[in-house]
Amino acid sequence: MQILVVEDDKRISDFLIKGLEENGYLVVLCKTAEEVLDSYLNIPWDLIILDVMLPQMDGIQLAQTLRYKKIFAPILMLSALNTVQDKVSALDYGADDYITKPFHFDELLSRIRALTRRTQYQQQEVPVNVLKHGSLSIDMNQYIVFREEKAIDLSPRELKLLLYLIENKDRAVTRIQILNAVWGITFDNQTNVVDVYISYLRSKIEQGDEKYIYTVKGIGYMFKTN
Repeated sequence: MQILVVEDDKRISDFLIKGLEENGYLVVLCKTAEEVLDSYLNIPWDLIILDVMLPQMDGIQLAQTLRYKKIFAPILMLSALNTVQDKVSALDYGADDYITKPFHFDELLSRIRALTRRTQYQQQEVPVNVLKHGSLSIDMNQYIVFREEKAIDLSPRELKLLLYLIENKDRAVTRIQILNAVWGITFDNQTNVVDVYISYLRSKIEQGDEKYIYTVKGIGYMFKTN
């Protein structure tokens, strides 16, 4: 388990590193927020322990910047400031927990375990749910379609049409069935909207010899992969 400690007070950082390493954690120390932003953003930290009172950019500003940059590792804030407003500000700007100095090391360990346990539960609660068809993949948690790992910009109607076709993979569906499922129209009103949207969809998901949507003459369309 990798922990990033951001603390400029040598006495406190030595105390933290010694205690954490004795409990089996891998620890990296930074003394400034700028050092974190310059060199340590791309490491998948399990936890960040962050002092509020840092030189130049302070800990709350750093927490806010990390969240803006989509760094979602749990942040445990350390501070000698103990007013309610200090704690509220830290939590509002991205911290997950806040502990005031001086503190008992056993309490710090307990909070670390709680934060990492919560993160593990959250990861378990959101299982990966991706449909794959050829070079297409659909993230069903976020409803994003990728072709060879590059996101495709589909309108909500185009996405609904694609998902309906995939649900009926290798089975021909009529224009009336598509109208009913995608537009809620239960009768043939002579509209060509299905053909138009099929054309839109083909232009976005198919390329070169890669084909997914086939025309079934006299019936409608079929989604299949070779």
